[in-house]
Amino acid sequence: MNKKWTITEFEETIAKGLQESLHIHPAITRILAERGIRNFEEAKAFFRPDLNLLNDPWLMKDMDLAVNRILQARDRREKILVYGDYDVDGTTSIACVYDFLKKYFDSNIVDFYIPHRYREGYGISTAGIDFASGNGFQLVIALDCGIKSAGLIGYALEKGIEFIVCDHHLPDSVLPPAIAILNPKQIGCPYPYKELCGCGIGYKLIIALCHQLNLDPQVVANQYLDLVATAIAADIVPLNGENRILAYHGLKKANDRPNFGIRALAGLSGIEHEIHFHDLVFMIAPRINAAGRMDDASKAVQLFVAETPEKAQAYAKMLHSDNSDRKEADASITEEALAIIERDQYAYKNKSTVVYQPHWHKGVVGIVASRLIEKYYRPTVVLTQSGEVLSGSARSVKGFNLYEAIHECRETLLGYGGHFAAAGLTLLPEKIEAFRMKFEEVVSSRLEPHMLIPEILIDAEIHFRDIKDSFYRIILQMEPFGPENRKPVFIVRSVNESGYSRIVKERHIRFSLVQDGLTLTGIGFNMSEKFTLLLSGKPLDIVFTLDENEWNGQKKLQLKVIDMRIQTIEFNTMLPV
Repeated sequence: MNKKWTITEFEETIAKGLQESLHIHPAITRILAERGIRNFEEAKAFFRPDLNLLNDPWLMKDMDLAVNRILQARDRREKILVYGDYDVDGTTSIACVYDFLKKYFDSNIVDFYIPHRYREGYGISTAGIDFASGNGFQLVIALDCGIKSAGLIGYALEKGIEFIVCDHHLPDSVLPPAIAILNPKQIGCPYPYKELCGCGIGYKLIIALCHQLNLDPQVVANQYLDLVATAIAADIVPLNGENRILAYHGLKKANDRPNFGIRALAGLSGIEHEIHFHDLVFMIAPRINAAGRMDDASKAVQLFVAETPEKAQAYAKMLHSDNSDRKEADASITEEALAIIERDQYAYKNKSTVVYQPHWHKGVVGIVASRLIEKYYRPTVVLTQSGEVLSGSARSVKGFNLYEAIHECRETLLGYGGHFAAAGLTLLPEKIEAFRMKFEEVVSSRLEPHMLIPEILIDAEIHFRDIKDSFYRIILQMEPFGPENRKPVFIVRSVNESGYSRIVKERHIRFSLVQDGLTLTGIGFNMSEKFTLLLSGKPLDIVFTLDENEWNGQKKLQLKVIDMRIQTIEFNTMLPV
């Protein structure tokens, strides 16, 4: 698949000013300028995230109402139910708040509840409210959900149950009738940072409670930072501002004094080195998510509130097993789906993909949709049987509003929901062909040709002579990487193959490349089809990130190649020297 290479824009005067004050490589000051860093003080705050720079939780609208109601429940000995979603953000949110309340309130009045992914669906459910009512709970603290549940929270009020909603999703015009709503995105909330995840809002609530209970937040609230960092990693929120501070210090805690559950999952994931943010994203988070995808997410909460390493290990093994089942289902369903597409005589000209098999596991269809986009870059829907109806997940390509496209197909659907890049939907079995045709029609009419070409954003051009340990160490100080602070991507132009490059494990390329007499090695995963470019003998442009390869106790810098092409004059003219 050909990809579009785009050099990111930056303000040259800001980059030059940073160069004069920081005295580091101009490629790095350019990247800082791209990230919106304008001066020495902002660079200092970026490279040295400080917990003291976090905003006061009392700035959040309704924080006083939420704290007062929780303390009132404690004084009246009312039963409190901590309620959250089944994903990483939801389960870590519950674990933090539930653990805090158990320790500093009477543990007999506190419990937690997670809706079952398949029986109840996302967020507040009728079954969850009925559980609260049937078990005498008078206050529900909803975490990572609830902002769009006005009707259900009204139903709870009729049963004498009050809600505090702690959510980070975009509110509708009608807010739920909750006692308090903690959501920086709601109209009228003066809280300066708007991009906290659900667990981040739960953490802010804990800090405010610490203030009222005369507890030291540095001791009490900060014990949850590794869980907050895990939620930030999994929920794909921007890694700037407060999220960067929380992720940075949460990562430090994950390495220095980890939650027993984080430690157990890291061991079962095979992480033998220092935990990096990408380990939270790709190793820890999938195991937590697997609990809700394959079975019951409540054991993820039990993992994080376990009081001994032994108990945490037992729950971690359950999650690890769920993740193994998830990977097996993911691989087999992806293989089946690819085969269906390849057999479809019209697939090559379609602008969308819709695939269905009744036996596919509902918990992984969203993952499979993302896998199919890696192969066929176009809006994709994967459906399976769910009782008497079909249900599934949809994923989009960059720049295409998937939710609007599915909304245009609403006459063929029973229900749908989601956002710009991802959605879920249900429909009757007899409507699948009508939906497939309508979805293709809508996508074809709205999808612009450039949207079908994956884009690689490149931060800066460098040369092999720039790639030194000192250069790489500064890049490491830019971690954690994620949205709004992605790992720097570089381009080097006019390199040649040294004669020692080779294909490994049939799919990958082990690179050996030369520029100006300097030879560097690298790895390109799933790039074997481009090996002929190396053999052409022509100069190449390569796009890559920097990595460190450890072998036999020795560490060596290497290129992690993303893409390559034979050098072209047309592309060179796009790149400033």
